[in-house]
Amino acid sequence: MRDRNPAGRDCPNLPSPPSFGGKGGTSAPPPLVVDGLTIRHLGRRRRCLDGVSLAVAPGERLLVVGPSGAGKSTLLKVLAGIIAPDEGRIEVRGRIATLLQLAAGFNDELNAEENILLVGEFLGIPSSQMRERVQEILDFADIGDFAESPVSTYSSGMRARLGFAVATSVEPDVLLLDEVLSTGDAAFREKSRARIVELMHKAHAIVYVTHDLESAAKFCTKAIEIEEGRIVASGPTQQVVDAYIEKMGTKR
Repeated sequence: MRDRNPAGRDCPNLPSPPSFGGKGGTSAPPPLVVDGLTIRHLGRRRRCLDGVSLAVAPGERLLVVGPSGAGKSTLLKVLAGIIAPDEGRIEVRGRIATLLQLAAGFNDELNAEENILLVGEFLGIPSSQMRERVQEILDFADIGDFAESPVSTYSSGMRARLGFAVATSVEPDVLLLDEVLSTGDAAFREKSRARIVELMHKAHAIVYVTHDLESAAKFCTKAIEIEEGRIVASGPTQQVVDAYIEKMGTKR
């Protein structure tokens, strides 16, 4: 279990949620727990996140909805360790896989294989294991002869494909998703969708931000609505989604 407390300095054909019941009727501890998460900065007068607390139990898929600027993506970046909170505690049991910033962590002067190993080191994956995945990652990214060239020579699409291939090579306990299926051309998007479904089968808990609320409502097991950095609604996915759509329709 990782306990991060920076403030204290100490889709179609989506799979069904797996069962993680414990022996004797006891349930396993939540893979992800957040308590009092607050961010005051990022150049805004109001707080980006304001006392956000939540828990995602084994087998749960949490949908996060809210208008633009509500704090949805900021929440995922904090959970992924990309942004440090000013206050609050995050407990993660297991490994997080994030598709929030494809190609994050790449060194432009290194080639594809070198960057794969670099990102693997950042994720805490032994280099021996990452080396075994290199060819599979390169095949999925489909960047051809550019694999031997510095990443600085890649197009934005090639960087995104390589980043996606590296990020999804990890078998996660907690999976963070934020509208990643817009990556690449139609063929790559379809391949990406299949890879994400595969990851969903393996992940013990998922936090998902998307504007495709209809598909997400069928897939996610519960939802929260964020407005101005605060959780203003939580509950069964369809209930939260319906209320959110009605509220947004009223505001127009």
